[in-house]
Amino acid sequence: MDDKEKDKDVKEPLRVGVAVRKRRRALGLTLAAVSARSGLSVPFLSQIENERARPSMRSLERVADALDTTAVELLEASDTARTVDLVRAADDSGLEPAAGVRPLVRGHHQLHALEFTGDQDAGREYQHRNDELMYVVSGACQVEAEGRAYRLECGDALFLSGGVRHRWRSVTEDTRILVVAVGDHIHATSEPPDPGR
Repeated sequence: MDDKEKDKDVKEPLRVGVAVRKRRRALGLTLAAVSARSGLSVPFLSQIENERARPSMRSLERVADALDTTAVELLEASDTARTVDLVRAADDSGLEPAAGVRPLVRGHHQLHALEFTGDQDAGREYQHRNDELMYVVSGACQVEAEGRAYRLECGDALFLSGGVRHRWRSVTEDTRILVVAVGDHIHATSEPPDPGR
């Protein structure tokens, strides 16, 4: 396989539309119902499901909210075939660039990772089933977790165990944050394994 073929494999866009359609059908919802819940048009939702349009991360989050899931879960469900996957710095992972969010792990895996760049204000509270780590590559961010506020500077890392409610926002425009977490579909446990099994 030459370098061009390798790059072609690496840059293959995610098929997030398949995951959206599967989730919508599992909930028994029509495109019109998802449109009403998300505020996105039926034609645009249809284009997403049929892989004729690539949603921005913000649009994907709106779709995910309408489907009672998360954008991360839809991205994880969008591709289950890869086991080794290179994400280049310039790779947009098949999504239109939006809001400075880039998935670093594609497909349905135990681990997910996102890179957030620029001025971010999530504005919403998160609570994940499993553990999560936030690492500030550059700039700074403000995190609220369990009623306490933390300012993270370049090189700082914050660990959040599963179930911790939190929200965060960037403090500077040059902020780059790496968020790595165990996927919500994984049932991780803190109990030691039973040696009798």
